[in-house]
Amino acid sequence: MNVLFITSVAVVAADPPESRKLFVDALGLPLKSQQGEYYSSEEVGGSKHFGVWPLSEASQACFGTTEWPADRTVPQVSLEFEVESAKAVDAAAAELEEKGFDLLHSAREEPWGQTVARLLSVEGSIVGISYAPSLHD
Repeated sequence: MNVLFITSVAVVAADPPESRKLFVDALGLPLKSQQGEYYSSEEVGGSKHFGVWPLSEASQACFGTTEWPADRTVPQVSLEFEVESAKAVDAAAAELEEKGFDLLHSAREEPWGQTVARLLSVEGSIVGISYAPSLHD
């Protein structure tokens, strides 16, 4: 696996408006609504993408339902690591499984064009291996 850079960091928020009080109102981060309750920016120095990701949307992305499964640790953060191609996401997902990690979902293309596979770390972080074409200009 060849990780090129950190694609994104997003806090996973059970109460997105409350979380935005810190990140937008107090810290002044230039986060904008992308769709629904998801707020993010590509304009925070040192980060390709920073966001406040509603827990319900993280659950939908990982499990296809708005409710996080009761038998899984509720995540606090999502970290995504960029690889060189969509094919490399498949290979990285297979490598992680070979090393004993259970994926939340295998590599798939999201509606916005990003290919990503995700797992839940022992700390409760959603960890993604991704390829976002827009980041490879």
